[in-house]
Amino acid sequence: MDNETETIRRILRETGDTWAVVGLSANRSRAAYGVAEVLQRFGKRVVPVHPKAEAVHGEQGYASLEEIPFPVDVVDVFVNSELAGGVADEAVAVGAKAVWFQLGVVDEEAYGRTRAAGLEMVMDRCPAIEIPRLG
Repeated sequence: MDNETETIRRILRETGDTWAVVGLSANRSRAAYGVAEVLQRFGKRVVPVHPKAEAVHGEQGYASLEEIPFPVDVVDVFVNSELAGGVADEAVAVGAKAVWFQLGVVDEEAYGRTRAAGLEMVMDRCPAIEIPRLG
């Protein structure tokens, strides 16, 4: 098993069940909405993080990671690459264990900073694709 696949497996199976999904809103046409449903079916608690702070999939939303009043295990990032590095830095600051950049979200410098801070990290992948692939 290659190193990236092993990292994906660890994040999905061992890192924890509370996922903050940055960019998740009640807009059903957005990819984040469907991916959050898949994560819930896989047993994850999905916490919406969006400027509107709206509830999604039965979970209270928050405007930022720092407003979440409980520990977050994984920060799943659905914002564009230009904003993703800042979100990764916030994930480190709030004590998350891992950061997951969705398909099309790439920031090599943020990847390096996040890994140097001791967090697991996946970039340009989607858990809704990886969950069935890993069985």
